[in-house]
Amino acid sequence: MKDNKLLNYFDLASLSIQDLMQQLDIKQEGFTYQEAADIQSIDGKNEINYGADKPLWKVFIDAFSSPFTLVLIVLACISFLTEYILVNPGEKDATSAVIIILLVLLSGMMSFIQSVRSNRAAQALNQLVEVTSTVKREGTFREIPTEDIVLGDIVHLSAGDMIPSDIRLIQTKDLFISQTSLTGESYPVEKFANTIITESDSETNYDTLAYMGSEVVSGTAEGIVVRTANNTLFGQIAQELNQEPVKTSFDKGIESTSQLLIRFMMVLAPTVILINGLTKGDWLQALLFGISVAVGLTPEMLPMIVTSNLVKGASTMAKKGTVIRNLNSIQNFGAIDVLCTDKTGTLTQDKIVLQYHLDIDGNENKRVLHHAFLNSYYQTGLKNLMDVAVIEASEKELDIETFNYKKIDEIPFDFNRRRMSVVVEDLTGKTQMITKGAIEEMLSISQYVEINGEVQPLTEQAKVNVLNTVDDLNSNGLRVLGLSHKTNPAGIGELSVKDESDMVLIGFLAFLDPPKESTKEALNALRDHNVNVKILTGDNALVTQAICSQVGINAEHYLTGDIVSQMSENQLAEAVETYNVFVKLNPTQKAEIVRLLRKNDHVVGFLGDGINDSPAMRAADVSISVDNAVDIAKDSADVILLEKDLMILEKGIILGRKVFGNIMKYINATTSSNFGNMFSVLIASIFLPFLPMLPMQLLFLNLLYDISCMSMPWDNVDKEYLKAPKKWESSSIQRFMIWFGPTSSIFDILSFAVLFLIILPQFLGGNYSSLNSETQELFIALFHSGWFVVSLWTQTLVLYTLRTKKLPFIESRPSTVMTFFTLLGIVIGTIVSYTQLGAALDLTALPSTFWLLLLGIVVAYLILVTIVKYYYVKRYGELL
Repeated sequence: MKDNKLLNYFDLASLSIQDLMQQLDIKQEGFTYQEAADIQSIDGKNEINYGADKPLWKVFIDAFSSPFTLVLIVLACISFLTEYILVNPGEKDATSAVIIILLVLLSGMMSFIQSVRSNRAAQALNQLVEVTSTVKREGTFREIPTEDIVLGDIVHLSAGDMIPSDIRLIQTKDLFISQTSLTGESYPVEKFANTIITESDSETNYDTLAYMGSEVVSGTAEGIVVRTANNTLFGQIAQELNQEPVKTSFDKGIESTSQLLIRFMMVLAPTVILINGLTKGDWLQALLFGISVAVGLTPEMLPMIVTSNLVKGASTMAKKGTVIRNLNSIQNFGAIDVLCTDKTGTLTQDKIVLQYHLDIDGNENKRVLHHAFLNSYYQTGLKNLMDVAVIEASEKELDIETFNYKKIDEIPFDFNRRRMSVVVEDLTGKTQMITKGAIEEMLSISQYVEINGEVQPLTEQAKVNVLNTVDDLNSNGLRVLGLSHKTNPAGIGELSVKDESDMVLIGFLAFLDPPKESTKEALNALRDHNVNVKILTGDNALVTQAICSQVGINAEHYLTGDIVSQMSENQLAEAVETYNVFVKLNPTQKAEIVRLLRKNDHVVGFLGDGINDSPAMRAADVSISVDNAVDIAKDSADVILLEKDLMILEKGIILGRKVFGNIMKYINATTSSNFGNMFSVLIASIFLPFLPMLPMQLLFLNLLYDISCMSMPWDNVDKEYLKAPKKWESSSIQRFMIWFGPTSSIFDILSFAVLFLIILPQFLGGNYSSLNSETQELFIALFHSGWFVVSLWTQTLVLYTLRTKKLPFIESRPSTVMTFFTLLGIVIGTIVSYTQLGAALDLTALPSTFWLLLLGIVVAYLILVTIVKYYYVKRYGELL
């Protein structure tokens, strides 16, 4: 076998069969098994490389690689170094580092376990039975595994076969191939062994080539394998997908938020260390406190809260028949404001049906269907999709069990005549020839037309009327066949093409690839949730417009692939905002449109099922496929719908927005509260003669608060919040911190002042400086305990105010789970001062006068936050 790498697709398609076989040194008898094995040892198996599966260790590392997790790991290392490694043996304490690492492990392991489960579920979808092909080996056609096909093999194709590689056809008989997975076109295309090929044709339009991934609908053929595996057109598209996935809205949000908090941390933590070191003189203690401040400013539970939300979302979607292959895609689902979708197989059933059976006047007529059934049912050739559609429609609408006909003769279909005829006889002995075919051909053989039950001459005006009716149907994307008949044809027994004459045209058959039943409702639901739907298809304009009109999409204005190819990037970037329907697109153009939509600051989802959709799916923020998609489409998908009901899309988007809302509740409330606390610590460090809280106390406070926040994934979300798409933007988090952080600081500083200047001096009989050292230690312990409780109460209860822009409990109720865990955290933190654990943390029982302060601080704080929230929502239009 000679090397054919220098032959491009045009050469492979246009060379004569003799020249091609000579140039490639093809043997008529095929290869021996040893020759095929030798070729395979060089070229490899005929298998598409979709990219190596990510090893388990890489999945594990990825689960612990979020920016917040990495920050926490660094802080844990510093804490372990300064509290355990660099201190005296009797002072070693690794508790802080252990707490931080515990939080990291809980979050990372949840993410790792869910990723493994999702990947296994997706892999189970792709496990197919072994596929074989009919290949000539040692002079005989034999069934062999498709992956064992090699360059130069001679392959036999018949109806139902998947094309196992790129093949140059050398012999065809009525060969029709569905290229839906490659081009998106609904209808099969005819292929020929010999025809004129021009360079202006696109690669997928070369009539002498059959491409891997397409399917034989009808007819038979033989061909030479000219491309295998990754060298095929299918494989080339697959290779384009083996690149790093784009950064989605979720990824960018996480990164920008991490950078924001790290910037705050790099300013606040060193400042706290410097102030406490200078004012207190204990630099090691100041360093440890600075680390605690850094941990306190970091929403250390964010990875776990995010993961918990996403895992809960994935579990919910799994119950609805949906595999979530990428956890982050759930949040991206909710952020979608543009959904791009292919038409065939996603919006449509990917199955041709008989839409209308009409008489010449354009009225539904069962007699027309009756004759069409006899033609389709009694022909002996391979029934194509239209014949199947006619038969299925007849089974539903006619009592075919009462039919009693006998087939007498037939004239098979051929592509010169573009029609086929069947002669049948009924019980009375009456015979009739029934012919169906392309409308132009049917007009050429019909001399009469049946109108209102009367046979009339087919005049020129009648022909015009017929063509106008067909044009109307075509404009709705319907493929139309004409139906004629003739009673008692003369040529029975010696029937020939010349007998197809003097016929009576009785009606039309109009076919359509219909939309799924749930499509229109699903698209309306998406619009109600402010998601704009755009159609990106490889199919033609008429068919696309017909589907769009049925599902409620305005397709009056559209762009074709030819026009798109002539546009500059700036022109196309404007066009993608204006147009919602794009037709006759190639895979690269689909991906480019998605890329430009994302460049225009949209969050884009793509719903597709074919290899022609895969590049666009990889370019989208979230890619969605269906259960019957080609393997590479499912491999590209973040979400796979196992059920045909497209309403799952709406459910997914609502769930994504709920997940996002609960994540935002945590991060906004926590970062603003933490920022306020750390700002308060900074102020207190300047004026207090001791640390406002010990490092271990600060970590324990964060742990209690974070455990309460673990209930966030189960919280309710206001219905109004779910109506619009949500994007994760660090600027909104920064804005939230600046508004609500200092609000909490006001009451922190007030608490400091009242505790330090009023309550504790009254309880201990003097101010701090006048007390002896032993009483001063009690003063410090009481101060730490007081601020610990105030911080826990205010930080936890403010969650109820900040979780909704409505009045909490009155207009918006939290979930029972959230209420239980937050109150549990408050109870534990309140009584801990009276326990051995509290003593270990240097916390102590508080005087009764403190509880009046606590009540006043909490009530005033929540009132002020409510007022600030009102003006915040009024200015920015939203809270979260």
